[in-house]
Amino acid sequence: MSPQRSRGGNPPTGYQIIARGELSRRYRTAFEGMTLVVENGQTMITGPVLDHTHLQGLLDRVGDLGLELVSFKATPLPPISNSANGTRPLTEHDP
Repeated sequence: MSPQRSRGGNPPTGYQIIARGELSRRYRTAFEGMTLVVENGQTMITGPVLDHTHLQGLLDRVGDLGLELVSFKATPLPPISNSANGTRPLTEHDP
């Protein structure tokens, strides 16, 4: 399914999820299609969310990976990636 269309035909909503804890690059596949930024002991996960079920799955994944959910909110969607598979790379910033 393309990240540009939700199951109900409505466009996806952008979300920003912030979790306490730092995920390494190996967890990028757990959040396919999302951007992960690791900084100051937190991981920020942003990108398109197709529907409520998709959002709940992402939030469950945060908990399954042992992270503490700090916040989540709807945000404007970033520009569409030029990559073939629609994923965006994980970026890590040192404090």
